[in-house]
Amino acid sequence: MTMTEPANEIIYMDAVLTPNASLSPHAFRLVMGLAIAMSLVSSLMFTPMGAWPVMGFFALDLFAIWFAFRWVRRRARQETRVRVTANRILMHHRDGEGREKRAEIPSAFARVELDEPVRPTSWLRIEHGRTAYIIGRFLTPKERKTLAEGLRNALQRARSERHSA
Repeated sequence: MTMTEPANEIIYMDAVLTPNASLSPHAFRLVMGLAIAMSLVSSLMFTPMGAWPVMGFFALDLFAIWFAFRWVRRRARQETRVRVTANRILMHHRDGEGREKRAEIPSAFARVELDEPVRPTSWLRIEHGRTAYIIGRFLTPKERKTLAEGLRNALQRARSERHSA
């Protein structure tokens, strides 16, 4: 993911936001292996009793577990990049499917907003006029607050450079 800016422009913040990974690939294989083993042992216990269709239900459970992990891993591939310079804020978001959105707003008129007290439904927004860009939806409330403070600090330093020049 590349963002273009003049070579002499100072970058006050360059943050790449990604969701926390639920499991590493090795841990995923281990969890699925344990689930398969437990399902196989459990279903084999029902077979001598004549309840062999139970094996199919255990297979459906395994498929549901696999599908849920796959869905979570796809969502974990999303990425948001925020870059603050004296002249602008560049935002670039790539979702888990690979679709990309970009936005650029002048740093002189940007505001960083986060509803206080910070709750799970308090979204971090970069606002410009009547437009608001929500970033870091996947971050915890504490992470959103830390990012908001960092963005405000970076904007303040960027504005001071612009006014001193």
